[in-house]
Amino acid sequence: MKNKQSVLLCGATGFIGRNIAQNLSKIKSYRLICTYNNSKPFKLTNCKWIKADLRNSKQVDRITKNVDVVIQAAATTSGAKTIISRPYEHVTDNAIMNSYLLRSSFENKIKHFIFFSCTVMYQSSNKSLRENDFNPRKELYSNYFGVGNTKLYIEKMCEFYSKISSTKFTCIRHSNIFGPLDKFDLNKSHFLGASITKVMKANKEIVVWGDGKEKRDLLYIDDLVNFVKLTIKNQKKKFRIYNCGYGKSFSISTITKKIIKLSQKKITIKYDTTKPTIKTSLSLNCKLASKELGWKRKTSLYKGILKTIQWWKKNFK
Repeated sequence: MKNKQSVLLCGATGFIGRNIAQNLSKIKSYRLICTYNNSKPFKLTNCKWIKADLRNSKQVDRITKNVDVVIQAAATTSGAKTIISRPYEHVTDNAIMNSYLLRSSFENKIKHFIFFSCTVMYQSSNKSLRENDFNPRKELYSNYFGVGNTKLYIEKMCEFYSKISSTKFTCIRHSNIFGPLDKFDLNKSHFLGASITKVMKANKEIVVWGDGKEKRDLLYIDDLVNFVKLTIKNQKKKFRIYNCGYGKSFSISTITKKIIKLSQKKITIKYDTTKPTIKTSLSLNCKLASKELGWKRKTSLYKGILKTIQWWKKNFK
């Protein structure tokens, strides 16, 4: 067998990172190295765990040596509540850790760097947006101004390093990801995770923040993991920004009703318009990834929510 490809997965204890780690550890052609910091590592075969604070340049320099691929899944994240009340939490740490990782990857001659961006830079739209539909002349949605411009800065840094090195860079603008191992805490989780917890714990009624008309593009985690694998295998361009989403948007009200139906519970919905909400609607056009990577979404919203509810029952009930 030829030499194994060394893959450094940063943020392996998080929701996206853990799902990627569990999948890539099964691939014999990879030598997987996973980082952790505050959260404890979990049992995983074919994986070497390294404790590292990615805000420390010396520690970052150490972990990126003799590595072929860096998958950067480490980030400070939260739900809508924190985005509105403490938006600065998404800016400082993420800018620092990615700046150090990119410089070290350049200096240590990494072959491929994969960065998880997001879709907060896109304006609300009724049509599915392509990567080049982002207009930098338009100001970002106010609640996304800090995190969105941080993501754009990191994307530009990836492009910058692609021009002065032999390293290949991928920026994945993914939509709202959900599935097993997600956060389900009502104060920290994103919309779908919080909604599942609300429904599963409710007796007669749940409260939805806002009027339920906002629309979201939701993608099951397995489809994002498959996207990463295809990116490593099939990307040819030195620098690419790819959309990765369902390709269709669903209203908050519709999604909540689906969760209630699949939970087989008889409860009603109360809409609280006094609570903080992010009034945007978005869906992604992913034809570029389909053409260049051969990626297609495989999991329906119905099936993804059902699998997530089943996982919730096994772990929280």
